[in-house]
Amino acid sequence: METTTIAAIATALSPAGISIVRISGEDAFAVIDRIYRSPGGRKRLSEEKSHTVHYGYIYDGDQWIDEVMVVLMRGPRSYTAEDTVEIQCHGGVYVTKRILETVLKNGAVAAGPGEFTKRAFLNGRVDLAKAEAVMDLIQAQNKYALESSLGQIKGTLSRKIAQFREQILDSIAFIEAALDDPEHISMEHYGDSLKVQMESILAQLDRLIAQSDEGRILMEGIRTVILGKPNAGKSSVLNLLMGQERAIVTEIAGTTRDTLEESVRIGEIVFQMTDTAGIRDTKDRVEQIGVEKAREAAGKADLILYVIDSSRAIDENDRKIMKMIEKQKTVVLMNKTDLESAVQEEDVRAAMGDVRICPLSAKSGEGMELLGETLKELFYSGELSFNDQVIVTNLRHKEALCEARESLRLVCQSIEDGMPEDFFCIDLMSAYASLGTILGEDVGEDLVNRIFSKFCMGK
Repeated sequence: METTTIAAIATALSPAGISIVRISGEDAFAVIDRIYRSPGGRKRLSEEKSHTVHYGYIYDGDQWIDEVMVVLMRGPRSYTAEDTVEIQCHGGVYVTKRILETVLKNGAVAAGPGEFTKRAFLNGRVDLAKAEAVMDLIQAQNKYALESSLGQIKGTLSRKIAQFREQILDSIAFIEAALDDPEHISMEHYGDSLKVQMESILAQLDRLIAQSDEGRILMEGIRTVILGKPNAGKSSVLNLLMGQERAIVTEIAGTTRDTLEESVRIGEIVFQMTDTAGIRDTKDRVEQIGVEKAREAAGKADLILYVIDSSRAIDENDRKIMKMIEKQKTVVLMNKTDLESAVQEEDVRAAMGDVRICPLSAKSGEGMELLGETLKELFYSGELSFNDQVIVTNLRHKEALCEARESLRLVCQSIEDGMPEDFFCIDLMSAYASLGTILGEDVGEDLVNRIFSKFCMGK
């Protein structure tokens, strides 16, 4: 439990119509009383009811700073479960900073990143999974990420984890009770029923873990690498997708020597695009480094956009690229359809098999709509329902699920090997504890601090 009273600017620090300075802690009302004056000069906000809004002025001593609205929320009915005051002031950068400085001069201390949400967690208002979903919500870049974050804030993941833990705990309690009182509690054939129950949980854990890559894509975007031989039009494709001249484009082969990373939105899907150097055999040392970086980026990609110059016949450089990406999710862009074609779709399929192909002219933009639809279908073949579907988006959660899965696998193995029942409890407890770390149970202070240090200021 934290006892200091903290304060921070809770809105983006840029010129705007309104800004909010948030205060939370046991002295929040005492602090606002020192700096707030009502139009009549008589109102003390510490004497007012919770969840009310008050018009007035903020003063630093005798100096009037701004005309404000003040929102009062007494704990535990607040975001942090503590007494909380929010000062809504005019959205100038300087005036907002002056109000924060005045608040700090009058008894509050500056909040660290994520400290308000950290207090909500420490005070038991939210579990750790819900707290982490708050930051995911702030960082959401599309409707899929938004709906996934809202689902986790509502507790879809927390309820599922709690359900697993309850089943595991019931099994532990039964085994312990039977070991303590074998005369009255029989464990005959219990191993068989326990194995069925644990296999059911294992199947659900497998699904959550398998979907975690889709969860990462929801939050971070699709890691997409644009590949092709020199002068195929890779940088022109990136510029087309971005809608602006971001990459340098010339008729000279090998213009792009390094990777160039940009975020591109197509519909509701975010693609983390990496434009790369043209892949070919070269004696130019600088270009060789660029080619190696292209190969390295391709190996880590969720998606390859392989750009072929359809006005030139497939050559040895193309065949080497096709071999390199044969096991990866790929869309072939047959670029330069505005020129006379030297490559047909049949030629590409003969070399690469059944691959998705999009004819495209990066120069005119023709084929862009088809490319967008192809990319959507590639990653989201069906409608996702985030109201009842649990999707793991956090790497920490995935690791905890993997640990729990391994522990439950050992339980099933012990049953098959005919081990004594007390052996089951060891691995059951391990699984129970691993799942508990997702909710924030039995986690160390260092981990909690590390998680909330990634939050933005004022949240």
